[in-house]
Amino acid sequence: MAGEKIAVLGGTGGLGGGLAMRFADAGYHVIVGSRAEEKAVNSAAELHAAKPARRVEGHANPTAAKLADIVILTVPFENQRATLESVLEASAGKIIIDATVCLKPPKVGTVQIPAEGSAGMIAQAIVGTRARLVSAFQNVAADVLQSDEEIDCDVLVTGNDKEACKTVVELIGAIGARGYYAGPIENSVATEGLTSLLIQINRQFKCHAGIRITGTEGH
Repeated sequence: MAGEKIAVLGGTGGLGGGLAMRFADAGYHVIVGSRAEEKAVNSAAELHAAKPARRVEGHANPTAAKLADIVILTVPFENQRATLESVLEASAGKIIIDATVCLKPPKVGTVQIPAEGSAGMIAQAIVGTRARLVSAFQNVAADVLQSDEEIDCDVLVTGNDKEACKTVVELIGAIGARGYYAGPIENSVATEGLTSLLIQINRQFKCHAGIRITGTEGH
């Protein structure tokens, strides 16, 4: 799968930058996307300069989505709809992995459920059948992704397209983590809610907590 191009929209931020780095290190051609093309180009140049073997380029979000085979959305909740709508035509038929969580400062440590149910359900309603929407990466700390540490947590994947979810689980494995299909997009209510719980734990222990699924060994 490493021959595929992966666009990380919001790739100049913490989570997006970490995912861009991890996928580039796994051998993928990564396209950093941003609303501001200059920021995307600069971020890609920094990733390449740190490790010249990385295949990385930067573009404005719509161009990044057009050039990619798989699109990852890593933007704040307030930018989710506008970003998705701006790249929807360019993402037609592709897998879109949405990492959005409904976090509205300052109470990010409290679970916040939008009227639509979850950020993933909002994304599914926007995308419809025009692309293959998958929700994932809400519970992995950006600092862990940006480090040289092992990813010591599991990643829950939800979505209505099981084959797309299977592909995303494989992608997660490629960066050294374990992915688990956790059901339809409606279950993203639970996976997104875990983010606020982890924020509370991180504050208490000054750490970057994650989750582990147990009892699956040998299956």
